[in-house]
Amino acid sequence: MSTALPPSGTPFGDSVRRKLDRDPVVWLTTVARDGTPQPNPVWFVPDPDGGGVLTYNRASAARVRHVQERPRVALNFNQRENDDDVAVLVGTAEIVDGGPPSDANPAYQAKYRDRIRSLGLDPAGFAAAYPVAIRVRFSKVRGL
Repeated sequence: MSTALPPSGTPFGDSVRRKLDRDPVVWLTTVARDGTPQPNPVWFVPDPDGGGVLTYNRASAARVRHVQERPRVALNFNQRENDDDVAVLVGTAEIVDGGPPSDANPAYQAKYRDRIRSLGLDPAGFAAAYPVAIRVRFSKVRGL
């Protein structure tokens, strides 16, 4: 994983890694042309190349255009009641050309297979509906 992540073996570092491994949703905040932050919940897996996360998106999603035009983004996790365990990850996003589609990503399938089915899709149908991979590489992490 990224050197931007807090050290393993520390409470905050271990918490961030747990969230990256287990949380089903992260909020990806891109920036619209007029400068307005645009948070969107997305499914994600740690990037197999290390240093960030990988999401799959509809080609028509505004966040795809935002990433192409303004690649600086932030990610944050859902806050749970009575949970002061907060993490914000800042980084640079890029469209991944030529990467494996979601149905050829074993980690993504393991994490989201049941959720994909709940949408009435099979893995290939989901991959066709969400064909644009976005990789976010972390540059800074802050939180409690």
